[in-house]
Amino acid sequence: MNFDEYKGKVIFIGAGPGAPDLITVRGAEAIKNADVIIYAGSLVNPEILGIAKKDAKIYDSAQMDLDEIIAVIKQAHDENKITARVHTGDPAIYGAIAEQINQLKALDIGYTIIPGVSSLFGTAAALESQLTLPEVSQTIIITRPEGRTPKPSKESLAKLAQHNATMCIFLGIHMIDQVVEELKKEYAPDTPVAVVKKATWPDQEIVRGTLDDIAQKVFDAGFTKTAMIVVGDVLDQQSGEQSKLYDPHFAHMYRDAKDDDE
Repeated sequence: MNFDEYKGKVIFIGAGPGAPDLITVRGAEAIKNADVIIYAGSLVNPEILGIAKKDAKIYDSAQMDLDEIIAVIKQAHDENKITARVHTGDPAIYGAIAEQINQLKALDIGYTIIPGVSSLFGTAAALESQLTLPEVSQTIIITRPEGRTPKPSKESLAKLAQHNATMCIFLGIHMIDQVVEELKKEYAPDTPVAVVKKATWPDQEIVRGTLDDIAQKVFDAGFTKTAMIVVGDVLDQQSGEQSKLYDPHFAHMYRDAKDDDE
């Protein structure tokens, strides 16, 4: 990536789920080359900023509104500087980049996006789980409960739960009891549930249970934020059939099937 091309422009960066070495190589290089860094301080691990240039100006967007963020970007643009806008996980999921991009387009400020490792996948790794299993679930629903941010009525947790697919719920730990009540309208009460707080961080914590008992376990653990809720029978890794991918009797374009006597 030629960073000279991004002078006066913005680089949106997915910083990953928390562990500083889970940022992409490209994302790290962008931070190293940035003159101005605006990072989501409430979620991004500040250790990631340790690779920034000594003279880089660093802003914590947790203390800023959209107008203030755009004002910093506009000044950097006018001074022909590179701005790194650092979001947690991957900025495409609940990253609030669309509203920033709309402002940049109006100001004719160029930008690019560097994807990152979502906390969803940091959570799956922490659980040592595959989120799709043959004959169990081949679908992952990524969603959040309705809170101060409204949702379309067709995307209520209860309606999404009708699929009984693997569900990964962001931004819902503070209302875990309400989340569980919605899910129990369609999932069986003994459906496995796991909650991971601060996946991949040094102080990561995991609580496991079922829809019947997970809310109380979460309350007992004191989880109030930065936690992912995963629901579904895939959390029982012994369930389902084995994948056809490595079945010796299954042929595909790279491998012939074996006979039973081979």
